[in-house]
Amino acid sequence: MSLVEDDDLREWRHAIHSHPETAFEEERTAAFVAERLESFGVEVHRGLAKTGVVGVLRRGEGPSIGLRADMDALHIHEQTNLAYASRNQGRMHACGHDGHTTMLLGAARALARDPEFAGTVHFIFQPAEENEGGGRRMIEDGLFQRFPMEAVFGLHNWPGLPVGQIGVRSGPVLASFDIFEVTVTGRGAHAAMPDQGVDSVLAATQIVGAWQSIVSRNISPLDAAVISVTQIHAGDTWNVIPAETLLRGTVRAFRPAVQDRVEQRMREMAEHIAQGFGAEIAWRYERRYPATINSEAEAELARQAAVAAFGEAAFRADLPPTMGAEDFAFMLQEKPGAYAMIGNGPSDGGRNLHSPHYDFNDEVLPLGVRYWLAVVDRYLGSGKG
Repeated sequence: MSLVEDDDLREWRHAIHSHPETAFEEERTAAFVAERLESFGVEVHRGLAKTGVVGVLRRGEGPSIGLRADMDALHIHEQTNLAYASRNQGRMHACGHDGHTTMLLGAARALARDPEFAGTVHFIFQPAEENEGGGRRMIEDGLFQRFPMEAVFGLHNWPGLPVGQIGVRSGPVLASFDIFEVTVTGRGAHAAMPDQGVDSVLAATQIVGAWQSIVSRNISPLDAAVISVTQIHAGDTWNVIPAETLLRGTVRAFRPAVQDRVEQRMREMAEHIAQGFGAEIAWRYERRYPATINSEAEAELARQAAVAAFGEAAFRADLPPTMGAEDFAFMLQEKPGAYAMIGNGPSDGGRNLHSPHYDFNDEVLPLGVRYWLAVVDRYLGSGKG
């Protein structure tokens, strides 16, 4: 398969970047995607998970695969000062989903012009990857029933990995994503008379400190886990010990058994420490995303595609798993597949993911298209097998 011209890719990406939309609000982005798919002659289906779009391209008899890109932005105030910077205050494409969407659009255009594969490609443009589980919602809305496919593939940019390099591995790629919320309730008092109250702040800080022993003392050194308290809310003034302190945060792991153990120990410690101070807790723990785990055969196919697209020297077999999370994991629970990382260049100067200074590297756009074409060629074209 030949790579078509990439003259429109930057224009598409900049247009999407300047109008970022967050979870389940991607109306403009979805319309942009659907209109271009239709212009390529791709069959378009709208409305899965509210704003999701699926394009279908059939070429005779053969297998069927899915290629997935995420469309949503983040609640971040952009600080790039780019000519195409966000026009939606407080929203920003700070994770590169504008680039992911553009690369898949470029692949759809190229494949619509290519008669050399046999089978069906489903172009999955997913909303609400950031925190809200749009991938799960698309599945619940019948993604795999309405669009049968044997395998599904995803691609994410990776700052710090040089442009032109790509990595994929079998097994765990990204961690699970759990959240917790704990309200510690004591008894408010004058700050000068702490003996007359039950200090919820003191109890909460002791809980936070104790939780940090769980990974080192309750989890096997051969497993990975992260417990991060990201919010502490308490009090309104200088001289009052507050009756309540709220703790929120996230837990990451690769194995369900580790998730179970961490959740159990966190709750036990919180309850017992609070009780020791004369306080009580209200506990909420929610499992948002499972771990993203690539299947072996599809990871190997993705490796072959990457080598075919960029050469053996560009493939990074040593790219380690990360404790970040992805709701592409829900798709990989339903279908075999592989999630790859493509280099976005240096991450210095605040150019990392979720930074207000981040910008997707336009040099990567045609490379991502090339990778997608190689995946389709390996699976549906002469390169399969």
